[in-house]
Amino acid sequence: MPSPNASQCPFLPGRREFLGRTGLGLAGLLLSPALLHSCAPGSERAHIRGTLRGANHATGHRLRQPNQLPAPSRTLRTDVVIIGGGVAGLSAKRWLHRHGQPEVLLLELDAQVGGNSAAGHNATSAYPWGAHYLPLPDPRNHELLAFLREAGTITGFAPGGLPIYNEYHLCHDPEERLHVQGHWQTGLVPELGVPAPDRAQTARFFALIEELRRAKGQDGRDAFAIPLDQSSADARFRQLDTVSFADYLTRQGFTAPALRWYLDYCCKDDYGTTAAYTSAWAGLHYFASRKGQAHNATSADVLTWPQGNGFLVEALRQQAPAGIVPQTLAYAVEETATGVQVLAYDAARHETIRVEARQALLATPQFVTQRLLRGFAGAPPPRPPLHRAPWVVANLTVDGLPQGPGAPLSWDNVLYGSASVGYVNANQQDLALGTQQKVITYYWPLTDEAPDAARRRAYATTYDQWLQPILADLEKAHTGITARVRQADIWVWGHGMVAPTPGALWHAGRQEAARPLRGKLFFAHTDLSGMSIFEEGFYQGIRAAREMLGSA
Repeated sequence: MPSPNASQCPFLPGRREFLGRTGLGLAGLLLSPALLHSCAPGSERAHIRGTLRGANHATGHRLRQPNQLPAPSRTLRTDVVIIGGGVAGLSAKRWLHRHGQPEVLLLELDAQVGGNSAAGHNATSAYPWGAHYLPLPDPRNHELLAFLREAGTITGFAPGGLPIYNEYHLCHDPEERLHVQGHWQTGLVPELGVPAPDRAQTARFFALIEELRRAKGQDGRDAFAIPLDQSSADARFRQLDTVSFADYLTRQGFTAPALRWYLDYCCKDDYGTTAAYTSAWAGLHYFASRKGQAHNATSADVLTWPQGNGFLVEALRQQAPAGIVPQTLAYAVEETATGVQVLAYDAARHETIRVEARQALLATPQFVTQRLLRGFAGAPPPRPPLHRAPWVVANLTVDGLPQGPGAPLSWDNVLYGSASVGYVNANQQDLALGTQQKVITYYWPLTDEAPDAARRRAYATTYDQWLQPILADLEKAHTGITARVRQADIWVWGHGMVAPTPGALWHAGRQEAARPLRGKLFFAHTDLSGMSIFEEGFYQGIRAAREMLGSA
C-alpha cells in the first residue's frame, strides 16, 4: 500500500518524511531485528539455520532511562494519538475511523503491529508468533461478529439469524490429538490408561461446566461471559476469583492425575500459568464462557489461519490503515492546556519527536503505562504488579514429520507431561495433500519459576540453548525429527501476556486503571481485563474509543 497522501491522513505540514513508513501492510514490515544463527559444527543440529527474535525489548528498555535519549527535533500535531499497536490499539483506531475520527496517529514500538498476535512467514508458509486461534464467538457479541463479517470470516447469516462461517477459516479436521504412552489419541483429554474412577471424575467436571455455562447471577447476567465485563457481578461467582483453580479443584474432589494434568495444560495454554497460579474464576471461565453458535459449526469449533491471529490483526489494520508509525518508542506523556504532549523516539532515524494532540489513548501494558505517566498529575495509582507470563515460541520448517502410531497429524498436537503446550500445524488450512514441507509452531510457557526470574533467564539464553530442549521434547513423539528440521526461528516473549492470578480479575484497581483522565487521557489493554485473549483486546479498544468520542 502506498504512503498516505494529505487527503488521506490530515496531519500538519512537515510530516511527509516521517509518515513515509505509515500504512504499510504486514508483509512490508520487517520483524524485530534478528541475527541468523546456526548450531555447533559437528552436532546433530549443525544443518539447522534460524533466528532468535523477540519483541523489541532493547529499544523498549530505553523507557527506564529517557534522559539518555536525544532532545526533540520535530513536532507533529494530530487530533488523537494512540500509543501501542496491539489488538486493543488497532481496535480503537478502527472504531474511531469508522465513527468520524480519521485524524489518528498510532505509535508502535516494534517493526510490525499486532503485539502477541503478530505473525511471520517464509517460503513454506505463513505462521503465528503468538495467539493462533479464535473460539467461535457468542452470537450476542455483535461488534465482534460485525468485524468478522468485514474480514470475510463470516460470509452471511442463516434465516434464523445464526452466522455462516467461511469454511476455509473453520479449523479443518483432524483438529487435535494427544501423545500419551507412546500413542497418539484423538482429543486432548487423556483417555489411554486412565482408570474408570478417574474417567468418572472427568465426566463430573464437564457436567459442572455445562451447568456453569448456563448459569446466571441474580443480576440476570451470565455467570461467565466474553468480554468478561459482561459477566455477572453476583458474589456467588465472583468469590471464585479469590482462590486458585488448583485449590478449587481439590475442594471439589477433582484429584485424578490425568484430569489435573489436562486442566494445568488449559491454564498454561490460555494464560501462561499453571492451575496453582490461576484464579478459579478464570479457570472455569476458560470453559464456561464458550457459547459460540453458528449455522455451519458447533460451539466447540475454532477459527484459525496459517498466520494465526495475525490474520485478525491484518484485518484490523486494513480497516484503518493510515497513520501507523512503527519502530517508535513513546517514553513520556504530559498534559498541556489544550490536550497532551507525547515524546517519542524514532528508532529507525535515531531522533526524538514531539507529538501534540487533543487526546491520547494508551494501549500499553500496565508497567509501561506507569512509566509513561510519571509526570502526569492524577494518573491512576500503581496497582500491585501483574503476573506477566514469559513464553518461547518456535517456528520449525520440517521436511515432513515422522509419525508414531495412532491419530494422524492434527492442527493442535500436544505431548502429555511436557513442559510445553505442544505445537500447531501452520499448514492445517492448506488444501494441498501429501507430505510436503511444513511449518510447525511450538509453544513453551516458562512456568517453572517466577516470571521475573524466568524473564531474566530467557533473555540470557542462546539460540542453541533454546533449540536443544525443543527438539528433545519433539523427539519423544517424532523420532528422527531433528534430521528433518531445515529452519528453526525462535521468539522470546519476555513480558508475554497478563495472567489472571487469584484476586486480580475483580480487583478494584482494574476499573480504576481504565478510568479516563479529564477527557484527555484514555486507556485500553488486555491488562485492564486481566486476561490476554483477542476478544478482550478487541473489546477494550472499542470501550476506550467510545469514551473518547463521548467526551468530545
